Amino acid sequence: MVIQWFPGHMAKAKRQAIENRKMVDIVIELVDARLPISSRNPLMDEIAGNKPRLLILNKGDLADPEMTREWIKHYNNQDNQKAIAISAMDQNDIKRTKKVLKTMMAPKMAALAEKGVKPRAIRLMVLGIPNVGKSTFINQMIKKNRAQTANKPGVTKAQQWLKIENDFELLDTPGILWHKFEDEEIGLKLALSGAIKDTIFHNDDVSLFALKFFLSHYPNRITDAYKIKENNWEDSLPELLMEITKKLNFGEDYERGSEKLIFDIRDGKLGAYTLDDSPVSSVQTEVDR
Repeated sequence: MVIQWFPGHMAKAKRQAIENRKMVDIVIELVDARLPISSRNPLMDEIAGNKPRLLILNKGDLADPEMTREWIKHYNNQDNQKAIAISAMDQNDIKRTKKVLKTMMAPKMAALAEKGVKPRAIRLMVLGIPNVGKSTFINQMIKKNRAQTANKPGVTKAQQWLKIENDFELLDTPGILWHKFEDEEIGLKLALSGAIKDTIFHNDDVSLFALKFFLSHYPNRITDAYKIKENNWEDSLPELLMEITKKLNFGEDYERGSEKLIFDIRDGKLGAYTLDDSPVSSVQTEVDR
């Protein structure tokens, strides 16, 4: 099954973001720490251009901490880019983010001061695919509920400038996906994380992918979470899904069981996890294509 979702407002948002790029100092790209590469839109390089970029791996509290450290190190080795991991709900992480932004802008602000230009707010543009926590991040930055939030993708549909005290001016943009996922697995990962509307995909396809992934990368989490006896479940994923459905007292309603499994994983009830492999293996995969 090929999962795809690119509403018309996303194409418009891309055009507007490129037009507004000239007005900002730093582009903030928000990604899901559980998907440090799969939730990076390849269109972002075109949108951000040569602007300095702060790559924020959000939902760091839900991601595998060891994997997050590897990805942060990988991204910080790239030019014109700084990477940090945060939880947008943590005000200490928000304060740390503001400090990083000021440090990134310090050389430019010093150059402007030498020319006699009065200090001004740092202008930011926030980009990211749907449901990576962009609106929550913005609300925490401004300490107000100005940006629309919901635990579903595609809520923000218009661009707006927001003032953050006297330090920052921030341009919010709708979440932007890309036209075609080159790898079917990327669509499954995005669906599992909640970046794609639940009506776009079949729950059983995504749940079977999730079972295969967890059995391979985080052994015993599935059996421990649902009190299921260990077995060679890798060879019988549909049977495992049915067993989970029964343990949840859903009878043979595997569709309902699939949905519950997906939401349990999204909510972190199976523990912290990262769906993308280490940077070394992921980069090698890109080279091999």
